[in-house]
Amino acid sequence: MKNTRQTNINIHRDAWVEINIGNLEHNIKEIKKNIPQGVKLLGVVKADAYGHGAIMLAPTILASGIDMLGVASIDEGVDLRQAGINCEILVLGAVPVWAVESAVKNDLSISVFSKEHIKACEQAYIRTGIKPKAHIKLDTGMNRIGIRTEEAVEFINHVQTLDFINLQGIFTHLAAAEEFDKAKEQIERWNNVVENVNTDGLTLHILNTAGSICYDAPNSNMRRIGISLYGLYPDFPEIEFKKPDLKQLISLKGRIVNIHTAKSGEGVSYCHTYQAKGDRTIATVPIGYADGVPRLLSNKISGNLNGIEVPQVGNITMDQMMFDITGVDANLGDVITILDEAHSIDNWAQILHTINYELTCRLKVRLPRIYTR
Repeated sequence: MKNTRQTNINIHRDAWVEINIGNLEHNIKEIKKNIPQGVKLLGVVKADAYGHGAIMLAPTILASGIDMLGVASIDEGVDLRQAGINCEILVLGAVPVWAVESAVKNDLSISVFSKEHIKACEQAYIRTGIKPKAHIKLDTGMNRIGIRTEEAVEFINHVQTLDFINLQGIFTHLAAAEEFDKAKEQIERWNNVVENVNTDGLTLHILNTAGSICYDAPNSNMRRIGISLYGLYPDFPEIEFKKPDLKQLISLKGRIVNIHTAKSGEGVSYCHTYQAKGDRTIATVPIGYADGVPRLLSNKISGNLNGIEVPQVGNITMDQMMFDITGVDANLGDVITILDEAHSIDNWAQILHTINYELTCRLKVRLPRIYTR
């Protein structure tokens, strides 16, 4: 299937995700208030823009003042290129050495941090005649990918002597931006590297979303913004800072496909984890855990039906969930809103003891996305 900016909407399903593009524009304006003048911005659109739809949102992100985009893999970058996105795109993750040539042919910048990467860049240059664009990734404490800081100065100096790599930047990632002391330690390690190499003309980036809002890093000229683009907050350190006023982009809605009465004492859904106390009116909506709504939220969330809060009842099943709408004037086809700004994804995250990032990424499996302002 060819990717285009036109969303593929399954019109045979009474469930969908809505994405508010106006809120995206608002969030970028808010974020830029925290960014020093002249500092560039990278918008992270990996995992299909955290489940929001990278191809649809990329033009608005770029038009709102973001300078470049970050993805997790070559495939994500290629999808954006095929959709006509022409800005600089950096693959933040580890690129397979056998796939470097594909990155080159699609004008993607790659993360470089090993001798094997250097060799692969040389081979790609020999075969294509194009110098691979590269950002050197430092490991300042994440212990995930990157060249260790004690080896970094020598590695950077070596790469700068090579005529087959177009070195464009150096970067690292904060492992715990929400912990001031740990973040400060990583920033110091970063400084010890970049202050001892030639950084003329290079893009230097260490601060992620939380770091960009809370910290200053003089030896950097770009910030990477991820989750806050989409109106959600990362964990912040317990320090004084100005919190941006963000608006959640994502809403989840479904139409009622069945209304019936559960008589007193009867159970609802698998395992009868909910039992009716008195006769209850039950509405079914065609959204389930296969659509990204975790089963562990069963009996713990609510929705909004015609302006009234209604509790979700019974185990969430693969394709459907039920709500107790007793006393609400409702008909088949009426919409129950399960997620919006009043029903935050953060509430789900708190219930499940996880992070909002994980949950937005789930809501992309088979739900059509509709873009609004």
